[in-house]
Amino acid sequence: MSRCDRMVDVGRRRFMSGAGLAAAGVAVTSITPIPAQAATGAARVDYPVNRLANVRDLKLNEPLNVSYPDANAPGVLLKLGKLVPGGVGAESDIVGFTTICPHKGFTLNYGAGDRTMNCPGHYSRFDCEAGGQQIWGQATQNLPQYVLRVDDKGDIYAEGVDELLYGRLSNVL
Repeated sequence: MSRCDRMVDVGRRRFMSGAGLAAAGVAVTSITPIPAQAATGAARVDYPVNRLANVRDLKLNEPLNVSYPDANAPGVLLKLGKLVPGGVGAESDIVGFTTICPHKGFTLNYGAGDRTMNCPGHYSRFDCEAGGQQIWGQATQNLPQYVLRVDDKGDIYAEGVDELLYGRLSNVL
C-alpha cells in the first residue's frame, strides 16, 4: 500500500493551539461594533425616486394614501407633528409606510389615537412614531418605512424602503 506524502501529522497540542487562535478570532469579531443600519436588520433598498405628494397635501395625524414603489404597493404618508425616526420636512415629522402587513398581507388601518398601523387579520400593531416598530402581534418584522426627501418646493419624494415588502421575494421591481 502506498503512503500519501501530503498528509500532515499536527498532533494534539498544535491542533488545540490552532483551535484556540480561531476561537479568539471569532470572539474579537463578535465584539466589533456593527453599523446601526446592520444592527437593526434594516437594509435600505433603493427604488426609482417617485414624487408622492406635497407637504401642503398633509393634515396633522391624517393618513394620505399613496403607492410606492409601484401601483401594487399601497401606503400612506403621515404628518405626526413631532420629531420621529426617519422623519422629513421642516419639523422632521413626515413619514411614510406601506399599508400591507408584513405577516400575511392584510391591509392595515391607521389608528389616529395612538398613531399605530393595525392589522385586522392577526392583530399586529406598528408604532408610526417609532419608525414602524412592531409593538404587538404575529408579524416577524417591523413595518416597511419609506426613505423620504422633501425638496425646496415642499414636494415629498420616496427614494427607497427600509424593509422587505410583503409578497415580494426581493425588493427588486
